[in-house]
Amino acid sequence: MQRLLAIMARLRDPVTGCEWDRAQSFGTIAPYTIEEAYEVADAIERGDHDDLRGELGDLLLQVVFHARIAEEAGLFDFTAVARAISDKMEARHPHIFGDAATDHTAWEVLKAAERRQAGATSTMDGVARALPALLRADKLQRRAARDGFDWPDTAGPRAKVVEEMQELAEAGPASMEEEAGDLLFAAVNLVRAYGVDAEQALRRANDKFERRYRAMETMAAGGFADLDLEGQEALWQAVKAGERAT
Repeated sequence: MQRLLAIMARLRDPVTGCEWDRAQSFGTIAPYTIEEAYEVADAIERGDHDDLRGELGDLLLQVVFHARIAEEAGLFDFTAVARAISDKMEARHPHIFGDAATDHTAWEVLKAAERRQAGATSTMDGVARALPALLRADKLQRRAARDGFDWPDTAGPRAKVVEEMQELAEAGPASMEEEAGDLLFAAVNLVRAYGVDAEQALRRANDKFERRYRAMETMAAGGFADLDLEGQEALWQAVKAGERAT
């Protein structure tokens, strides 16, 4: 860890450091941080543990990079970052690090107390706007559910999806985007009601579509785009049938 911190300090040296690294800021590095987090998730999804080791290192580098920028600005350093998360984890697990009789289910209560101490005035405070839209929708809905603002079963969300589909079908150009957003939000709510992670489900659906599309291209021997829709659909069904057979 000390070696990595020293490397970052040298890269950011205003005289002898790397020109690109010296030019970066919180804002310019943030997209790379998000990208690296997704690459960690991808390695986990693929079960590639060697790649996971490397991707975790890339993600750790992002933390070190942000901490170095903060240290140069006199805000905080890496040690303060590590101390803060250590304090937080101990406070959130009093049944492990404190009173063994404390109920471990108090996690959400403790998190809510932390948000209040940080000046939160709404249940929705702290749900990052930079999250992927599906993931953020799920988190907003889960926050609302904590206050009891949720359907008791799947019937309500199912009816809401049907309602939003109809409203989208009837929408004019000025309201079409809004109605489309309402439909997607309702779909996340329905999926959540079934206990499914919407972000994970869509990622897997994307992977499945890509896999099947590539298989169709292979079957068409490079002529897939020249087929009419009926021919393309026939290949799609053939690919699906092949997957079922295996």
